Amino acid sequence: MKRLLLSICLLLTACATRTPLPLIPPILATPLPATLQIQREQAGEQQFWWLVVQAEGSALRWSLIDPLGVPLARQLLQDGTWRADGLLPPHGEALELFAALLFALTPTDALASSFAPATWQTLADGQRRLTPDWLISYRSPLDFTLNNAHDLSYRVHVLSDQEIP
Repeated sequence: MKRLLLSICLLLTACATRTPLPLIPPILATPLPATLQIQREQAGEQQFWWLVVQAEGSALRWSLIDPLGVPLARQLLQDGTWRADGLLPPHGEALELFAALLFALTPTDALASSFAPATWQTLADGQRRLTPDWLISYRSPLDFTLNNAHDLSYRVHVLSDQEIP
């Protein structure tokens, strides 16, 4: 019975919808390396993080850290797949956030060549939607909010060189 239950859980996890990644190496609206300030909010609770995105050859290194400098997640995006970078345990929320950020940071004119057509749309008010459940609202191209259907939002601001802590 336990094996059956474990098998069902693994099958459901494998079938879970994931935020899509770009079809080609991404074009981002900000030069790399980039430092992003992220304010995470869910159920009235707020957390502040920093994310550093760096080019490493053909890969992108994503390092998510808390305000004390403790690493929360480190991943490499290479050849269209995520690969663990270091000894940190898997961080599913961070992978979903990173994938949504790839979409949010892609310039509008590069969306059609970067993402499968059925996975995204631009809305009349300048917002963007990404499957399965992301809505991106822009204050400027490098200052936006990511919202998903799980009452989770991220306020994202790309920091200038003068703002980096």
